Amino acid sequence: MKKASLVGAFFVGAIWLTAAEAFCPAPKGLLPATVLRVVDGDTLHLKDGRRLRMIGLNAPELAGKGRPAEPFAEAARQRLRQLVAQSGGRVGLLPGRERQDRYGRVLAHVYGVTGINFEARLIAEGLAYRIAVLPNVALASCQKAAENHARRAGLGLWRRSPVLTAQQIHRTGFALFEGRVSRVQRNRGGLWITLQGQVVLRIAPNVLRRFDRRLLSGLSGRRIEARGWVVDRSRQPGRHSAHPRWMLSVTDPSMLGLI
Repeated sequence: MKKASLVGAFFVGAIWLTAAEAFCPAPKGLLPATVLRVVDGDTLHLKDGRRLRMIGLNAPELAGKGRPAEPFAEAARQRLRQLVAQSGGRVGLLPGRERQDRYGRVLAHVYGVTGINFEARLIAEGLAYRIAVLPNVALASCQKAAENHARRAGLGLWRRSPVLTAQQIHRTGFALFEGRVSRVQRNRGGLWITLQGQVVLRIAPNVLRRFDRRLLSGLSGRRIEARGWVVDRSRQPGRHSAHPRWMLSVTDPSMLGLI
């Protein structure tokens, strides 16, 4: 198929889409690509040799390095394989403002030939968590709507609440958790939100303008939900023993929510 007809195929009328498929409709100017292999629920290997990390979602981890697969990890991979197959292996890419991650993978939103956004579809079916990491947050709002759909319907990951408490955070990696704010402090390092003395959330000075400062200043005593990648500060030089061991950096307001 010629490139022109391939690109045109991405704009099939949305009247054929189900409610779950309608999130994050396809924009103009998608870049055509061919998928060689689905690696996992959020990563593709393209025919031209590039590896692609889909923007705005985090799928459960497959088994590896002595650890078992997380719930719905294989289901997410199989569903992505199905979406790719339904699109004949041909997809449209919307590159992120940041085009590559630290592993050299291409960062892009992925659409099927009917205009379905693969990330939103997986999120809406409860097979992945939404995430928003600057500067690639163009679709954060519609991806949040997709996740709300899955949460309300109790689909996939949301069949049983996957939300941890702050006290349950005991390892690094992606986490979705809630807790009561015990302290809000601002210094040269940014704004620090401590949850029950267990976890601290950091909003760096250069992204603080994206947040509602009045809302942030009134968080003390409130219960909030947060998500992102937790790091262990226990071996950082200069860390005071009274400071929480676990830290999560937040770059977009959609990664925080009042409960």
